[in-house]
Amino acid sequence: MLWLYYALIKTEVILLIIINSIGCVIEAMYISIFLVYAHKKAKIYTAKLILLLDVGVFLLIVLVTFLISTGDTRVKVVGWICVGFTVSVFVAPLSIMKLVITTKSVEFMPIFLSFFLTLCAVAWFFYGLLIKDIYVMLPNVLGFIFGMAQMILYIIYKKPKNAISDEKMKNASVNKEPELEEAKMMDEITIAV
Repeated sequence: MLWLYYALIKTEVILLIIINSIGCVIEAMYISIFLVYAHKKAKIYTAKLILLLDVGVFLLIVLVTFLISTGDTRVKVVGWICVGFTVSVFVAPLSIMKLVITTKSVEFMPIFLSFFLTLCAVAWFFYGLLIKDIYVMLPNVLGFIFGMAQMILYIIYKKPKNAISDEKMKNASVNKEPELEEAKMMDEITIAV
């Protein structure tokens, strides 16, 4: 919603308005579906977050920027606020990246999410470059860097499926050795009798 507000107070960025309007509609549909199927506790928690962040903080930003700034200054203030929120979205996966490094497992870091977030950052960067808007370009440079870092971590810590099955096979055969020795001894006893 912040990017939609930014686009509305800035002139000649109809594409930014259209894209963010569609994004708001899709987000509202997703949240509605979640609220229909979630447990009561999750519904209440989500509703509180929506009221606090999507309504409260947004209205506070709109109110403050209308009271303390005008024209181009308002666009700059809202632009920097949008940069801050967008960077926080791209920085959020750092905790997952730390988990990947400590556990040496990419189980909690889906590669397709990282890949498409990186592509999205690249697309928004070039759009910002096209319209010469630093507030659109800047956070997406960081988005590209963090997205690439996630994909590099995925490549480093991804275990091939064959390696896992070979390891399991090895463990299984090591665990079965006493049973095999016992069976071999039973065969020898049977032959001797």
